[in-house]
Amino acid sequence: MIPLRRCWKVLDPEQNSSFSDHYIEIPFDLSQVMFITTGNTSHNIPQALMDRMELIHIPGYTEEDKVEIARQYLIPKQIKENGISEQNLRISEGSIRRIIREYTREAGVRNLERSISAICRKVAREVVKDRKKKIRLSNNNLQKYLGIPRYRYGVAEKKNQIGVATGLAWTESGGDLLSIEVTLMKGNGKMTLTGQLGEVMQESAKAAMSYIRSRADELGLEENFYEKVDLHIHVPEGAIPKDGPSAGIAMATALASAFTRVPVRNDVTMTGEITLRGRVLPVGGVKEKMLATHRAGVRNMLMPADNRRDLSDIPVNVKRKVEAKMVDHMDEVLEMALTKPIEGIKAKLPEKEIGKEEMDLPEENRDSSIRH
Repeated sequence: MIPLRRCWKVLDPEQNSSFSDHYIEIPFDLSQVMFITTGNTSHNIPQALMDRMELIHIPGYTEEDKVEIARQYLIPKQIKENGISEQNLRISEGSIRRIIREYTREAGVRNLERSISAICRKVAREVVKDRKKKIRLSNNNLQKYLGIPRYRYGVAEKKNQIGVATGLAWTESGGDLLSIEVTLMKGNGKMTLTGQLGEVMQESAKAAMSYIRSRADELGLEENFYEKVDLHIHVPEGAIPKDGPSAGIAMATALASAFTRVPVRNDVTMTGEITLRGRVLPVGGVKEKMLATHRAGVRNMLMPADNRRDLSDIPVNVKRKVEAKMVDHMDEVLEMALTKPIEGIKAKLPEKEIGKEEMDLPEENRDSSIRH
């Protein structure tokens, strides 16, 4: 084991040609050696070590990937290893998806395989008691074999609500829906943020509030409206830390809804960083976020126009069911996300939005009038 402070010299091609080991005091030529290291996250790697490495980010499997891996490889493997046959056990696709969503939360498929193995072991025991027994695993009997679900996956709001916007988050296990809640109470302008929000996310909330204050006239709000109320912004699942700037436009939408008393549409998800002037900046994890939108059954997703290039990574079947609407400014977000337009907000919409059919075309074949 090489101490961390000496790893820097080992990885530096200017110095590792004569690396000396202090245990046996023999120099080694490491200049032609390729070092490969792996890790789940990069934020805790020292910067001096990061500078001497080339980072290759490998995304986790999508839900569709996991379903196919389970059907074609994991289930046949575990059926064989547990001494049963395919006639003894049939697992529906809906059951596989529920295992992925409610019993595992991971970028890979290790826990998915363990869950399938646990099912096969219990089925094998039942087959021993009755050799002719055939079991079909479905949503109705899944809990019998795996117990109570461990996780809650993102589910869209059932109805339009005031002060509640549906944002999107990227996690190591994929994308997920992020509910942003805003409540107003009588007070003197105090703002409270809860839900284990990181520093960047807290700054996004402050930037969103500054945008709302700057657009008070257009939103039809009284002067110094913010001094008469206390403001509470909460992001549920408070036990899970959250950070990043991509919830900025969702926070601004929830704030605008709370102050104007206009509900937010429940069939829209959104992601994007907001500036003080209301500009919408690009974010990461667009593929995973759109897949989370598709999984939740939501038809519309608002995303920064600068993220249009990321649509090439989205599966065609997902793009046909989720309409990606590009936005450059927060005014456009409010125009599309609220149930009715706010008098005074005159959003300048793009000349042409990318439709579901056009997203399937290569970018060079699209209409040049589309704004970037």
